[in-house]
Amino acid sequence: MIATVTPAPATLTLEPGQSLRTAVDAGAWLQVIEGRARLLSPPSWFGETVFMSETLLTEGDVHRLERGGWIEVSALHAPVQLRVHAPYKAHVPPVQDPELRPVMRLMRLLTG
Repeated sequence: MIATVTPAPATLTLEPGQSLRTAVDAGAWLQVIEGRARLLSPPSWFGETVFMSETLLTEGDVHRLERGGWIEVSALHAPVQLRVHAPYKAHVPPVQDPELRPVMRLMRLLTG
């Protein structure tokens, strides 16, 4: 049985024979808490051919996805519990002084 979900839940459990298809952002990562899983990467082009790489993950493995897109995770032989972590995004504080914003500097230069 294949289930398609978007967005991916933070933690999920798959029984043997179950698969999950979900969309992930570039930089997301999977953490296998329990069991063994097969991961199919998002589709890519190589010349004129579409391909997906397959990765086998075991308990304790962490896998970072370089590209975003649709992935498929399948449980192998036993239940699998895993977590899908969102990509890390650095916090950039907003500019407090309006004079420091590029648009305001441009306006000051244009208006004198």
